[in-house]
Amino acid sequence: MIRKSPTEFFEEGIDLFNAGKFFECHEAWEEVWKHSAGDAKFFYQGIIQAAVAILHAQRGNLTGAASLYAKASAKLDHLPAEHMGLALGELRDALKAFFAVVLTGGPLPPLPKLRRS
Repeated sequence: MIRKSPTEFFEEGIDLFNAGKFFECHEAWEEVWKHSAGDAKFFYQGIIQAAVAILHAQRGNLTGAASLYAKASAKLDHLPAEHMGLALGELRDALKAFFAVVLTGGPLPPLPKLRRS
C-alpha cells in the first residue's frame, strides 16, 4: 500500500474543502495534524475545526457550529493573512461572513473556499 505524504494529504484536504466535502477534508487534514507539532499542529487543528463547523451548520447543528467556529477562530485569527501557502486572511473573512448569517438563523450562504496564495 502506498502511503501519501503530509503534503499530499494537505493538498487533498484543500481540494475536498473547496468541493464542499467537509467531513472528508477533515479526515485528510487529520492525517497531517496527527504528525505535526507546535504552531503547525494548532494551524491544522484550526482549519479542521473550521471545516467541521461548516459541516455542523449544514446539518442544522448551530450549537456545534458556533462552538467549533469559536475554537477555529482562536487558533487561526492570530496567523498572518498568507500562511502555509493559503490566503488565510480571505478564509477568515469568508468564515466570519458565513457564520454571521448561519448563526442568526439565516439560510446557508455560499460556502467558504480556500485559495492558495
